[in-house]
Amino acid sequence: MPEPKKPDPKKEAAPPAEPVPGEELQPAQITGLFVERPESTTAIRGKNITFVAKVDSSTLLRKPVMKWLKGKWLDLGSKAGKHLQFKETYDRNTKIYTYEMTIVKVVDGDAGGYRCEVTAKDKCDSCTFEITVEAVEEVQQTNILEAFKRSGDAGEDAGDLDFSGLLKKREKKKEEPMEPEVDVWDILKNARPCDYEKIAFQYGITDLRGMLKRLKMMRKVEPKKSDAFIRKLEPAYSVEKGRKIVMSVELADHNAQVKWLKNGQEIKPSAKYLFESIGGIRKLIINKSTLSDDAAYECVIGEEKCFTEVFVQEPPVTITKLLDDIHVVVGERVEFEVEVSEEGANVIWMKDGVELSRDGKYRFKKDGKKHWLIINEASKEDIGTFCVCTNGGQSKAELEVEDKELEVLQSIADLTVKAAEQAVFKCEVSDEKVTGRWFKDGVEVIPGKRIKMTHIGRIHKLTIDDVKPEDAGDYTFVPDGYALSLSAKLNFLEIKIDYVPRQDPPKIHLDTTGSMVSKNTIIVVAGNKLRLDVEITGEPAPTVCWRKGPIELSSAEGRVRVESRKNLSSFVIEGAERGDEGLYCITVNNPAGEDKADLNIRVVDVPDAPENVRCTGVGEDTASILWDPPKFDGGAPLKGYLMERKKKGSSRWTKLNFDIYESTVYEAKKMIEGVFYEMRVFAVNGIGVSQPSATSKPFMPIAPTSEPTRLVVDDITDDTCALKWLPPDRVGAGGVDGYIIEYCLEGGSEWVQANEVPVEKNMYRVRGLQVGEKYLFRVTAVNIAGRSPPAEIKQGVTIREITERPKIRLPRQLRTKFIRKVGEKVNLVIPFQGKPRPVVNWFKDGAPLDSSLANVRTSEVDSILFIRQATREHSGQYTLSVQIENMEDKANIEIQIVEKPGPPVFVTVTDVWGFNAALEWRPPKDSGNCDITGYTVQKADKKTTEWFTVYEHNRRPSCTVSDLVMGNEYTFRIFSENICGMSEDAGVSKNTAVIAKTGLHYKPQPFKEREMNSSPKFITPLVDRSVVAGYNTAISCAVRGYPRPKIIWMKNKMIIGADPKFLMQNNQGVLTLNIRKPSLFDGGQYICKAVNELGEDQVECRLEVRVIKEKEKEEAKK
Repeated sequence: MPEPKKPDPKKEAAPPAEPVPGEELQPAQITGLFVERPESTTAIRGKNITFVAKVDSSTLLRKPVMKWLKGKWLDLGSKAGKHLQFKETYDRNTKIYTYEMTIVKVVDGDAGGYRCEVTAKDKCDSCTFEITVEAVEEVQQTNILEAFKRSGDAGEDAGDLDFSGLLKKREKKKEEPMEPEVDVWDILKNARPCDYEKIAFQYGITDLRGMLKRLKMMRKVEPKKSDAFIRKLEPAYSVEKGRKIVMSVELADHNAQVKWLKNGQEIKPSAKYLFESIGGIRKLIINKSTLSDDAAYECVIGEEKCFTEVFVQEPPVTITKLLDDIHVVVGERVEFEVEVSEEGANVIWMKDGVELSRDGKYRFKKDGKKHWLIINEASKEDIGTFCVCTNGGQSKAELEVEDKELEVLQSIADLTVKAAEQAVFKCEVSDEKVTGRWFKDGVEVIPGKRIKMTHIGRIHKLTIDDVKPEDAGDYTFVPDGYALSLSAKLNFLEIKIDYVPRQDPPKIHLDTTGSMVSKNTIIVVAGNKLRLDVEITGEPAPTVCWRKGPIELSSAEGRVRVESRKNLSSFVIEGAERGDEGLYCITVNNPAGEDKADLNIRVVDVPDAPENVRCTGVGEDTASILWDPPKFDGGAPLKGYLMERKKKGSSRWTKLNFDIYESTVYEAKKMIEGVFYEMRVFAVNGIGVSQPSATSKPFMPIAPTSEPTRLVVDDITDDTCALKWLPPDRVGAGGVDGYIIEYCLEGGSEWVQANEVPVEKNMYRVRGLQVGEKYLFRVTAVNIAGRSPPAEIKQGVTIREITERPKIRLPRQLRTKFIRKVGEKVNLVIPFQGKPRPVVNWFKDGAPLDSSLANVRTSEVDSILFIRQATREHSGQYTLSVQIENMEDKANIEIQIVEKPGPPVFVTVTDVWGFNAALEWRPPKDSGNCDITGYTVQKADKKTTEWFTVYEHNRRPSCTVSDLVMGNEYTFRIFSENICGMSEDAGVSKNTAVIAKTGLHYKPQPFKEREMNSSPKFITPLVDRSVVAGYNTAISCAVRGYPRPKIIWMKNKMIIGADPKFLMQNNQGVLTLNIRKPSLFDGGQYICKAVNELGEDQVECRLEVRVIKEKEKEEAKK
């Protein structure tokens, strides 16, 4: 079928957007909710365009609902994807909602009228705008690299790749003079039904169903004006599930009473269905519509009616919050969380493509719109891709599980202590449950009076009181179950007191052990406290002076200070910083002399964050990441880096490595194609881990599709060639934006592109080919990542139209007589073949088929004969003729329309003998247009006049009825039968059959009246019962006696009066006592007594009421 030409958007205006019937009546009033409305514009083909609408919600009680519509009914929300993107933001200060609709790479089909509609409970507002699409102006491109641009404003690495610049530009056509507007409905009224689809495509009509309904109404004979209705119901109403719909009519008589019917059944007023009457207007309001409200409705006034149909749309369940990747260690709890658009919706959880079931390992949880998949203790077997699916989309996430490692949070440090002081070794590990042992010089430490070992949470301590010289040595902590050890040294500082002359020059005693790396050099970690105690001797007491360069340090308070005591000077730095690093000098002097010492303090810190994290390349599920080392390494050599990633818009970061990675280039794997990711990097040195780097620009793993499959030639003419193919086997998340078709002369090397814009369909007709030449063809799929490998037809195709003899392929069921009942529809689809397109004609009984008798639609490959409601006059022989020039093929189809037959005639009783009667009749005048298959014979006597069937499916028009009762007079009726069933009426016999009596007489026995009076007697006793407290119960028995006895119920020998807890019933002697929600107090002995004037009788039972304990309730639930 040749492709229809697309209309010029400059010549033809899109039909104005009309309100959808039913929805326009929902809001109570039209108010100005829009602060900013989208405006009509002209878009450039291949470019992106964004429309913005702002809504003021300061006067609204609920969040407004925005709908973007194209034309009359097409809801663009269901078309969201690569081409149409929607965004919603909210400003809490101004209470303004901002809605954006972006059309990516505008095409000609996007031209037309649009409408945006906002609703909020009882308020509504809408606005319309139009889009006109024009070709892009051709600009000479000097640098082909400029064609590889990205969308967005964030720089060269932002947005999606856009290859539209490489496509050949279409030459701008000369503007033609404006032509007058064409009324498409006039064209459709005068067109054949087979051309409806072509005209609708040409003029941009997408709702074919609505078009056919409107055309049907236009073609109907103008009905006479209704006396009862001034305005009738709309032809159809459309509403979303859960919304309110209003149907209204206007009456000529304001006092007339109306009835509303649904599928032929009268509607009664209720909370769901509301009736309103305002003057001559009558309204039917349906609140919270459901799928059961999708039906046909009628409004009836007397004998006049008007009809309409209601269509209820069920929105698909979409995923509003996607799954996040999770990285855990063995034994940790895993929770995947997803949020959907509907409460109580059903979702399916899958792992690696296999649906998960509710068992001991996996648990499913649902709360409103949120759903969770819970794994209590993760293991290595749980590694994989988890997916959650709804009927409107899906989301995937990766779960990675690493072996559990012990992390040292704080290591033990070397200690230098004096005699009789306390030494405390302290370390902290990541697991609270880990135990360990302490060793001194390789020998396990045994706790005693001076030595104590403690374990509180993650902290392990070794405390030595009253330190002695023999306590000096190397101490080691070894965690149980891990190949790890922490070591430190205990130095014993021995103080010697010598005799000093009174005139002793000053002396500085520096300790060169412990934390000093080399002589007079001290290393301190940034943020830690440094306290340097320097012993000074001299007589008389010397004067101490601390300097850093030329600056003298004399402050006794503050972060950097000097503290002095007898024979001791302390230099203190609280929270060491990088600026504290440098050379310090201590000078002591007294009258006997002077002494100096230099100290080099070195401050080490965690490194700065890495810089310029960026993505240099992507694959199907991988990405290459590059970054620059930090400017400052913290004063210690860098050990490596740690990487993390997350999905764009998520707040959960996933670790990519637990071991330190040394290079600055990393390849991230196991990513989901088509999802945006962000990366950040941490630098690690001997002190710790740096702050995270700035987040990289978002990037998406994506790859081109594979080549299209099954490329074949579908049709050839003198200058065209039609191709067909199937989509690629591997598409990926990038999808398929379209296909590029190229052709080349056989033996040539220059490929010519046949289409300027990628086509979305899997077929294309290449035009402008030369007759008799051989061509090669190839097709390439295009998406955001580029072109796929081509699918080629390697054998040359000769361009010459092939004449094919016409041939009708009559279906097997039509080769015999085609039978249908009256009122049923007839729909015959008869395929045929032949080239060029044959001429098709239909005949009935040798004459051309009357178009008012049946509808015919013919395409290139088949012809359809359609009868909406068959009648007897449609029976006959139909002939289909397919002709190409002087070649012709015909097929005959015999159609028989049947219905139920009429009743038999002339039913007569011809003879009666004994207990038998002979009947005869004639076949019915109307056989229902088919053979009579049998008769059903029934009899009835004059006394009872009840009919009984004697024979079924009797084939002959006569029968003998036997076993008649003597003394009765019988009449007979007969139904005729065919393939449609029995006739509606029966043929009744004109005369009757009387079975005469013989000389026998019946002598009845004399009647003896029976004595009916009796004393009460229980025929069914009460039964002991054990019931559960809180659940209604009943006890019952049965009694007989005449006169009717009086019934008395007693509990524990006390008469039960008008207690609302008890309900007493008596149904034909069956006595029932209903007890409403019994408690422990209601247990005991129950008595039922029956008393009349002849005597009395009673029965009793015991009722036990028990309470179920909590454990029993839980077991019952399980």
